[in-house]
Amino acid sequence: MYRFLVIIEKGENNYGAYSPDLPGCVAVGDTLEEIEKNMQEAIEMHLEGMIEDHEPIPIPQSMARYIDVAIPDSAA
Repeated sequence: MYRFLVIIEKGENNYGAYSPDLPGCVAVGDTLEEIEKNMQEAIEMHLEGMIEDHEPIPIPQSMARYIDVAIPDSAA
């Protein structure tokens, strides 16, 4: 079982998602639920294509962290 990081970004009218460990694997959706479902399907299809093309499946290495940053009062 592999676990891939998925980045979800809110656009003006919908959501977009991609996985840094799977270049070219992207999805869009109107809701968070839809983008998660679409990205799950996109990853599965992407991996199936890699297997068919005899490409190695990358070992997930991407990570995400939130960093707290204080904003000076003069900027608020």
